[in-house]
Amino acid sequence: MHILFLTDNFPPEVNAPASRTFEHAREWVAAGARVTVITGAPNFPTGKVFDGYRNRLWQREQIDGIEVIRVWTYITANAGFARRTLDYLSFMFSAAIAALWVRGIDAVVGTSPQFFTACAAWFVGALRRRPFVFELRDLWPESIKAVGAMRQSRFITALEKVEWFLYRRAAHIVSVTESFKRHLVERGITGEKISVITNGVDLQRFAPGAKDPDLVAEFQLDGCFVAGYIGTHGMAHRLDSLLELAHRQPKMADGRPFRLLLVGDGAEKSALQQRAAAMALNNVIFVDTVSKDQIVRYWSLLDVSIVHLRKTPVFETVIPSKIFEAMAMGIPLLHGVAGESAAIVEREGCGICVPPENVLAMREALQRFAGESGLAQRCAAAGLAAAQRYARPTLARRMLEVLEGLVAKKAG
Repeated sequence: MHILFLTDNFPPEVNAPASRTFEHAREWVAAGARVTVITGAPNFPTGKVFDGYRNRLWQREQIDGIEVIRVWTYITANAGFARRTLDYLSFMFSAAIAALWVRGIDAVVGTSPQFFTACAAWFVGALRRRPFVFELRDLWPESIKAVGAMRQSRFITALEKVEWFLYRRAAHIVSVTESFKRHLVERGITGEKISVITNGVDLQRFAPGAKDPDLVAEFQLDGCFVAGYIGTHGMAHRLDSLLELAHRQPKMADGRPFRLLLVGDGAEKSALQQRAAAMALNNVIFVDTVSKDQIVRYWSLLDVSIVHLRKTPVFETVIPSKIFEAMAMGIPLLHGVAGESAAIVEREGCGICVPPENVLAMREALQRFAGESGLAQRCAAAGLAAAQRYARPTLARRMLEVLEGLVAKKAG
């Protein structure tokens, strides 16, 4: 079987969509499938093309048996709705054109968060008479309104019409959460065409280990209690709440000084750095995005991993992928997201859940991790056990079975 996968993000980018697509495709190749990925020159989230790449019309490479075709796009940083929309639209057109030259495909997958990529996948599937699968990672454009990037308007209404056109025309929808599936079913999409395949973790990469001694020395973390956020610094994440937490958290219950480690980039990073400087926070460490090969070193520094999103009903339907990475690393979670992901953390017993944007509750939870005997160890052990249920190979096989079933149905 030949799977054509269209995605805005792919390694060496390190965000969740890039990791999920790569790790699934790698497993599909190992299972005997042929996989072609169409993507752009790596540049997320800064809008600067990574070293070794150029933003050209067409370039090919092989990554772990995956054929990768990179096409030209309008490149911009992950900030500003208008420019990002131009980025998405340019990829939609470039990917659709490039896909016409890929021969012998059996199924076409387009992934969100934004759905212009899925538009290209629908077009290719319709033109080539092959099943189009919509991988639903976000309820876009609802999330645009949720973060305040745009209000309801004619443009948003038009996007919503395109969104529902894609849901109806997809041969199948692969949702990353049960909440997304319920949302679609409640609005008239049949549940039989929706499979839920959550995010997961590469257990070969993420595993427990001692704190990296070189980084401990570099950031002067010896003897400190380190809480950290690793991921995109965007409008959705309200990381200013974490700065307020650092302001109120000079020392832990066990006497250790507190340090907050923020690793990543995004639309809000510059503003966060400016605010931290204005607040004279000497216990906050900012680190730019690091490569996938290096990220585990930074995870190892954490005594607690913080997952946080702004307080809005839309984000009660999401499951941040970083919770699975924390599980696999054996790091307790301070989980500031309501809804389905909080239910996972509570069910697995791998952390403490608090209301989003509630700094006092976060502070109390961190003090519990430091002062309550055995709590952190119990959460870490529970997370390690739970991570096995979210291993990427298992999830990739489930999605491959969905694709194989669609191809067999088409052939029959």
